[in-house]
Amino acid sequence: MATTRPKVDKSRFDLHEIKKLIELIERSPITEFELVEKDLRVRISKNGSAPVHGREPSVVPAMVAPIAAPLPAAAAAPVETAPPAEPKRQLYELKSPMVGTFYRAPSPDADPYVRVGDVVEPGKVLCIVEAMKLMNELESEVRGRIVEILIDNAQPVEFGQILFRIDTTAS
Repeated sequence: MATTRPKVDKSRFDLHEIKKLIELIERSPITEFELVEKDLRVRISKNGSAPVHGREPSVVPAMVAPIAAPLPAAAAAPVETAPPAEPKRQLYELKSPMVGTFYRAPSPDADPYVRVGDVVEPGKVLCIVEAMKLMNELESEVRGRIVEILIDNAQPVEFGQILFRIDTTAS
């Protein structure tokens, strides 16, 4: 089955149309979109880079990691030993799977499910996100220590918004 590309009338394709495209991409699961039509190029990415539009196609060079040459063993000089470095924290970010309202506790007068510093296991309920009058319990998917709770109780959340950061190296 052949796909057809819509014709783009450059006299009509303006900043307003680009803004509409950006809004559509933000609401969709698409992370990157690019439109190329003759000498017009529009690229929209959710990965933190700004939208690009212009008249000349641009080429982004690929990043190449330098290759380290091994040192011969005989040339190694005695090195002063430094104290062992602290292990690097590996943070897991629990994101909201839906748009809704964030609740830290099962009811207004109850204690919160978790606090900063608590150790959690997979399956432990961390919060509730209410969407369309349905209460959805969000559970931890990893073992670790809560290091950040990024949303206040009873605040609205967006799809994909980070709710918790969990240090998976601390148990």
